[in-house]
Amino acid sequence: MNFISNLFASSENPASLGAKFRKKRLAVFENLFFQHFQKDQAIKVLDVGGTAYFWKGSSLLNLPQIEIVLLNLSTEDTKHPKLQSIAGDATSLPQYKDDYFDLVFSNSVIEHLYTFENQEKMAKEILRVGKKHFVQTPNKYFPVEAHYALPFAQYFPKNLLLSILTKTKLSRLRKWSESEAKQYLEEIRLLDEKEMKSLFPNSKIFKEKVAGLTKSITAHNFY
Repeated sequence: MNFISNLFASSENPASLGAKFRKKRLAVFENLFFQHFQKDQAIKVLDVGGTAYFWKGSSLLNLPQIEIVLLNLSTEDTKHPKLQSIAGDATSLPQYKDDYFDLVFSNSVIEHLYTFENQEKMAKEILRVGKKHFVQTPNKYFPVEAHYALPFAQYFPKNLLLSILTKTKLSRLRKWSESEAKQYLEEIRLLDEKEMKSLFPNSKIFKEKVAGLTKSITAHNFY
């Protein structure tokens, strides 16, 4: 039972499916990164919505002159000297001038912004402050909704999905609290490939595949 519950836990659990997908995604990102950046150059990275846990084990932290800024609504304790945590709003970054960062990175964050208008604002700021970008989001049309680990949950009426989340253990083998479930139902707006192309018009689109289906979509400008 522990094996099953770990498998369907959030991606913060290293034994979960989500963590395994993140590990593969990080390998794709690092391969692109090291094709375009020299190991001894000074590099500033903004990770929008990132955590120190995500970068644990990443080879980027071994670079001598790298600085990774973790931007979230609130700060977190970061013990690694190359990770800095700040509080801020991804849709408005007036504290940074154009092209301030060598790279803006974001993993499974842009779908948490409630509206397409907010997603547009985040995308514009990413393109403005970053010379390079790598922005990933779950695919709206993948059969298993990424946040609830439920088949076709993105098509359910919100009231039905709220009941499933709070009254059953079908989602990740646990009952969600009502407040947590309502928060997710309000904030998540999944994106498809067409919308990602419109948000990042001059980017390449990398499709993460599972059984021939696109699980997630990444927009990047590592040409």
